[in-house]
Parts: sequence; C-alpha cells; structure tokens
Amino acid sequence: MCRDSLSFGCNNFLVLMCFVNLMTPFDQFIQHFDGALRVIGGVSVASRPSPAANLADGALTDAERRHSAGLMRVNHVGEVCAQALYQAQAQFAHTDAIRQQFLIACREEEDHLAWTAQRLRELGSHTSLLNPLWYAGAYALGAVAGKLGDARSLGFVVETERQVEAHLNEHLQKLPPQDAKSLAVVAQMSADEVAHGAAAQALGAQAVSPLAQKSMRAMSKIMTTTAYYI
Repeated sequence: MCRDSLSFGCNNFLVLMCFVNLMTPFDQFIQHFDGALRVIGGVSVASRPSPAANLADGALTDAERRHSAGLMRVNHVGEVCAQALYQAQAQFAHTDAIRQQFLIACREEEDHLAWTAQRLRELGSHTSLLNPLWYAGAYALGAVAGKLGDARSLGFVVETERQVEAHLNEHLQKLPPQDAKSLAVVAQMSADEVAHGAAAQALGAQAVSPLAQKSMRAMSKIMTTTAYYI
C-alpha cells in the first residue's frame, strides 16, 4: 500500500476515534447499524482507484461472463464478511492500538468492496442476495473473536487472511485469461490481504487451533459455493 493511502487511513482513523469518544452507546449503535446497511446495500466508496480502471474490457462469451460474475460475486461476499468481521473485532477490541489496526484494515477492505461491486455491474450481474445473512454471521464470529482477547482476535485475522489469499489465488487461475479487469482487481486484493495478515501477526497474533482452522474452511466452502450462484 502506498504511503499516501496509509496516511489517508491513519488520518481518517484519528478523526473517527475523536468522534467515537464523544458518542453515546446509542449513537454508536446507530453508527454501526448505518455501516451495516451501507455494506449490505452495496453503498461503498473506494479511497484508491480500481486496479481495473485503465484496462480494456476483454471479449467474453456469455458463459465466460457468467463465470467471471460468479467468481466476483464470491469475492464481493468475502468483502462483505471482512467488513463485518473487522467492525465487530474493532468494537470488542481490548486496546486502542488493536482497535486502530482493525479500523484501518476495515477502511482498506472497503476498497475491495467497491471494486468488486463495480466489476459485477460491468459484467451485468448483481451482488449476492444473501448479503444480510453473510454479514450477520461474520459479525457474530468477529464479536466472539474479539471477546476472546486481542491476541486470539488477531490470530483469527491471520488465519482468515491466509485462507482468503489462497482463495483469491485460486480465482486468478479460474478467471478467463482475457478478463483483464477482474484479474487486476483480484491480484491487488490478494496483495492487500497478505499485508493485513502480516500486520496482525506483527501485533502479537496467537495461532488458532487446527479445529478452528477446519471449521473456518468448512464455513468458507459453504459461502463460496452458494454465493457463486445466489
């Protein structure tokens, strides 16, 4: 991530934290509810231009277009879940430093949300009809992770980002080679996920158990299989 982008995220975070400190619990509830509605409704604004912005749209057959749309819908759902996870983990973080990391990562992940939604529109497709369900489930997981303590919460991020990176790299192989726009978006998303995982690791993440890893993979499989179509 470029220095300007990092500075933008940090400055926004400082403003947000000053604002949050003045808010009542009810105000914070309204803020979180509004954030959830914007994520679910696909109302997101990227702070960075899309990696696909200056690329030509390749010639795709109807079948290839549907396939690209299915994969990008899965990626959009992943970003809906990322927003929910980070928002919940920030809400239940035990220290301001960890809360800062979650909020900055959440803002950067919003770029992915906007990029994938834009690409779906370009492909003539739609976001998942089950986004409210995905968001609620991910928020619940993030809240549980946050309640377990910062080290375990960060470990959950590391494992999540590791699995997401593998999933995105798989999509780089599955997307039609002439779909340069989708490929560019997914490649940048993968690089960002690596950075988020490394940042969480550096802050003292505690590894999640093998059972938890398997459970996360199983839930991810259900989500990706369903979101491809719905």
